[in-house]
Amino acid sequence: MRSCVDNAVAMRAAHAIAFVVLALTPVWAAGQAGPSPSDEALYADARAKEKAVKIALADPALTSSALLTAIHTVVADYEGIVRRYPASGYADDALWFAGWLSADAFKKLHDERERDAARRLWAAIGREYPSSKYVKEVPKALQALDIPPPGPPTPAAPPVPASTKLAMVKDIRWTVLPDAVRVTIEIDREVPFRDERLDAPARVFVDLPSTNTPPDFTDRTIRIEGDADLVRQIRVGRHPNNTTRVVLDVAGMSSYSVYPLYSPYRLVIDCVRAAPATLPTSATSAPGVAKGAVRESPAVAPALTTRTTTPRLIAPLAAAPPTLAPAEETPGPPLASSPVAPALAPGRLAPPAANLAGGLSMARQLGLSVSRIVIDPGHGGHDPGATGKGITEASLVLDIALRLEKLLAGVSGVEVMLTRRTDDFVSLQERTAIANRENADLFLSIHANASANARARGIETYFLNFATTGAAAAVAARENASFGQPMAALPDFVKAIALHNKLDESRDFATYVQSAMVQKLRGVDKNLRSLGVKQAPFVVLIGASMPSVLAEISFLTNAQDVRLLRGPAYRQKIAEALFDATRKYQGSLRAEVKNTAKSGIEN
Repeated sequence: MRSCVDNAVAMRAAHAIAFVVLALTPVWAAGQAGPSPSDEALYADARAKEKAVKIALADPALTSSALLTAIHTVVADYEGIVRRYPASGYADDALWFAGWLSADAFKKLHDERERDAARRLWAAIGREYPSSKYVKEVPKALQALDIPPPGPPTPAAPPVPASTKLAMVKDIRWTVLPDAVRVTIEIDREVPFRDERLDAPARVFVDLPSTNTPPDFTDRTIRIEGDADLVRQIRVGRHPNNTTRVVLDVAGMSSYSVYPLYSPYRLVIDCVRAAPATLPTSATSAPGVAKGAVRESPAVAPALTTRTTTPRLIAPLAAAPPTLAPAEETPGPPLASSPVAPALAPGRLAPPAANLAGGLSMARQLGLSVSRIVIDPGHGGHDPGATGKGITEASLVLDIALRLEKLLAGVSGVEVMLTRRTDDFVSLQERTAIANRENADLFLSIHANASANARARGIETYFLNFATTGAAAAVAARENASFGQPMAALPDFVKAIALHNKLDESRDFATYVQSAMVQKLRGVDKNLRSLGVKQAPFVVLIGASMPSVLAEISFLTNAQDVRLLRGPAYRQKIAEALFDATRKYQGSLRAEVKNTAKSGIEN
């Protein structure tokens, strides 16, 4: 009997997760690039998601955090319609249905925050759309909210036995990014958190229950001098029940996101600019540090992030398989080294090209460029990645990364960093953190693919988003295998992916990478398959503040690919293709018009 009950619970949990996935996958997008969706398309998408979530809400056994994440995602989609198309005829409908979804969540989960959300959404109808058909319905809806929900009241949280068990807020620091300000709260262990955005005055706050702060941190105000037009100051206070509240006083903010990072545990708040404004005084200024904060040594040795501006000769790794050495190359005629993309010729500056999907992203509106690049060779150390007849993914991609570094180091005005230079293990999240700490403009993670089907081969390039195919999900699952975080972290990572604000630029960079790889390598292997540009939730890309992609350069489980990869000339071709893609993406950001002389961009 117990097994039947357990199976039923498991099935319901599986259904809940299925509804979450459905709720987070845009119906109109279908994983393809295209023009910005219309208000009608966004509204239809949100309504479809709402239906799926309401099915889960109707199941009395489902009260998981995954369900709440799905509810919040749909509400955010409705609010996004209002922000993006405030004059649309769908705007008041969006507020109305979003309010009812929050009200239903309150009735099921007994969380006062959901009732407050419903009140806020419905109040906005009368304030912003006084002629809406829903205005006369709002009072009745608000009255229904005041009826206590059925069921026993939520018991009060038990007191913390002793202050020694409280988590400690160790550090608060900030970084000014081109179109955002990132505030990082470091805590000595993982804690739950609650965040909210308020108006009059505009602010974002995060509550950290069961936490304490150093004595000189309590009731402090930390002023941010470098970007006062977005985040003016950070206030730290103590509330009853051992709760620490961190408040960001903001101005001109379009959106924000909060997500955790690990090793050490950090809570990251990204505040995104509403529109182009004055540029930061220095895009490469060092992160600010709250005076009096407790600081620790960096988690990664400096050697991993040393900038390289001079060419470096590539020597075989001691830990690399002998099949990567030139003497082991498969016999055959040598491959000619194709000329790499030329440096941008001096010329008259013109506006940057539009994104491949049309329109101009915030980065292009601000006229930003790429000068600092982080190359991430996947896996390493105790995590060899995929293997194929004596070649490990870790050693292969490091060899290619070093070749790419040498090519980029010869470009004037470009700085190059690697997340690792030897056969060492670097956690997935630390790789992104390295790029963020170095204020990188571009993040390229290099990997090799694997499949249970030995005939599978080809090249594919990914950008961060939710997977839309089973194959993409399988690749993400394999590359995320070393992640090792608890299931409780799922809602926060789902939110971080949903709020990723470099989608257009990452998709464009991935398109350039895929195109350059296929074009370059088909000169060697005319039967090479292009598996296309795809999206998937790769942990190594989560939290990146710059355009970021993951390139799967070949299949180590395919004998033909392995034969090619054993040759240094083929690996050099891959590095050259990645170099070409990077230079062409740079050119798309800062287009130039030809002079009367024979100068210009080669696209």
